[in-house]
Amino acid sequence: MSRLFEKYRKDVVPELGKELGITNIMAVPRLEKIIVNVGVGDAIQNIKLLDAAKAELAQITGQLPGVGRAKKSISAFKLRKGQPIACYVTLRNRRMYEFFDRLVNIVLPRVRDFRGVPPTSFDGRGNYTLGMRDQLTFPEIDYTKVERPRGMNITIVTTARTDKEALALLKRLGMPFRES
Repeated sequence: MSRLFEKYRKDVVPELGKELGITNIMAVPRLEKIIVNVGVGDAIQNIKLLDAAKAELAQITGQLPGVGRAKKSISAFKLRKGQPIACYVTLRNRRMYEFFDRLVNIVLPRVRDFRGVPPTSFDGRGNYTLGMRDQLTFPEIDYTKVERPRGMNITIVTTARTDKEALALLKRLGMPFRES
C-alpha cells in the first residue's frame, strides 16, 4: 500500500466526511485516475522526438505510454489525420497514489519561483488540470540526456461532484494551493 493511500483512508476520509457532511464513507470524494499528457507538435517533422518523449514519460510514471493521434487534418500545420502527435499515460490505484505523492512532495517544490498551484484550474465537475513547463523538475529525468524541455498536462480526476469538494480533497492530500 502507498503511504498516501494509508493517509487517505485513516485521516482524510473521516475529516472530509465531517467537513462536507457525508455520513457514508463510500460517498466521500477520492482520486479516480491521473492522466499525464505530453504534446509533441514537432513530431510532424521528426518522429524520433515522439520516441524520446515516450521514454521520458515512461521514466516519470513507471508505465508504458500510449500514443495520441491527430483527430483531423490541418493543412496550415502540415498535419494529417491519424498522425502521431502526443503520448499519454493513465495512472490508477497504487501507481496513481505514488505519482501524486511524488508530485506534491518532490516535484512541485522543485519548480522555480513556486508559490503554489492556482485553485482556479478546476473544470466544474471536480477535476483538476495542472500544466508543467518542463520535465526536468522530475528527479527521474537525467538532464544531460534531455534534448529539449517538454511541457506536460497532468489531469487529476476525482469522484467529487463539485469543485469545492475536489478542492477540499486535494488540500487534505497535500496539494499546495496558492492563497488568493
